[in-house]
Amino acid sequence: MTSPVPTSPTSITQDASQAAAAPWQRAATGANLLSADGSLGVTIFEEMTTLAVSTGAINLGQGFPDEDGPAEMKAAAQAAITAGANQYAPGKGILELREAISAHQERFYGLTPDPHTEVVVTTGATEAIAASLLAFVQPGDEVLTFEPFYDSYGAIIGLAGGVHVTAPLLAPDFMPDMDRLEAAFGPRTRVVMLNNPHNPTGAVFPRPVLERIVELVEKHNALIVSDEVYEHLTFGVPHIPVATLPGAAGRTITISSAGKTFSFTGWKIGWLSGPEHLVAAIRTVKQFLSYSSGTPFQGAVAVGLGLPDTFYQEIASTLQRKRDILAEGLRAAGLGVYLPQGTYFINVDTSPLGIRDAVDLARRLPALVGVAAIPVPVFCHPEGAERTRSLLRFAFCKRESVLAEAASRLASLRDKLQA
Repeated sequence: MTSPVPTSPTSITQDASQAAAAPWQRAATGANLLSADGSLGVTIFEEMTTLAVSTGAINLGQGFPDEDGPAEMKAAAQAAITAGANQYAPGKGILELREAISAHQERFYGLTPDPHTEVVVTTGATEAIAASLLAFVQPGDEVLTFEPFYDSYGAIIGLAGGVHVTAPLLAPDFMPDMDRLEAAFGPRTRVVMLNNPHNPTGAVFPRPVLERIVELVEKHNALIVSDEVYEHLTFGVPHIPVATLPGAAGRTITISSAGKTFSFTGWKIGWLSGPEHLVAAIRTVKQFLSYSSGTPFQGAVAVGLGLPDTFYQEIASTLQRKRDILAEGLRAAGLGVYLPQGTYFINVDTSPLGIRDAVDLARRLPALVGVAAIPVPVFCHPEGAERTRSLLRFAFCKRESVLAEAASRLASLRDKLQA
């Protein structure tokens, strides 16, 4: 079954006639997986991966690297397994990792979360997001995200019974329209789900944007849940954690993970930090989701967090070089390229080739040129899907040889479309 194009109601919780929908239906609708007729689709990632496999295409859809991360982290995980670290870790994570997370926050940002009471290790950032939203969002509460939005946000907002409100990020730089952002706040705004650096657009929000978000959150007495998993993957611009801004620390939960920074997405080790009373509430929910996470990997991630500054500088510069290789091929294909400031992803506009339906092109692309991508409209509600109708997202977190081959294949797109 293919993923439904997001033209159905954006959230069951926003439709009073469907208020009695089952939790799974609310989650599926929030992630654009439930069609208007009630049929359930697979995620766009599964659909595009299946097409890539069946056609032999290079999969630049889902954002996972095709190379392992630091050898010392792998060795630490292997040693931990051999030494017997194979049973449950403490529910909030082993102390070694919590201390490493706290030290990382102080080293890079001047934040000093208490590793005993203000840090929790989670099963990836996804669980941290889920536990945070489930801890604080009651039925009818509004959760504000930027749009396009990472699909798990919509799913968990729906699962919690919340109302998903969005503020658009506009090409070419994918910065928010500040008037529309302010208009998106209201008396029922409970949480701002911030994603910075931003997936899928690759935007990195500057200080004035973050300061305005904090002002609005303070005005409406809301919380910030800040997904910062791409914090070390920015290109020539700084990442500014929103918790470092005046007025933000006391109402912000900061989330990150080992997957993107260290290229170990399969380890599923994430974390969150913030004020003790908020962290305690989230930990209460988290312990009934996974309870604990990947014991032998936790010490290995602590090793990674202690790597020297040169490591962090190199991963960003390497990824920027990969971005530029793919961007060159996309331009050669005749696509409009929006060069990202961070993350694994680059967005393109297909309209210069006369194509307005990126969902349709994404389904044709693997067979057409041997490359798979993700259509941006699937990360949007209906109005946003129309606004981004011609946009595709490509992942460049692959080996340079793979990206060079993908760029070569993509360069033939214009001719293949005209054939």
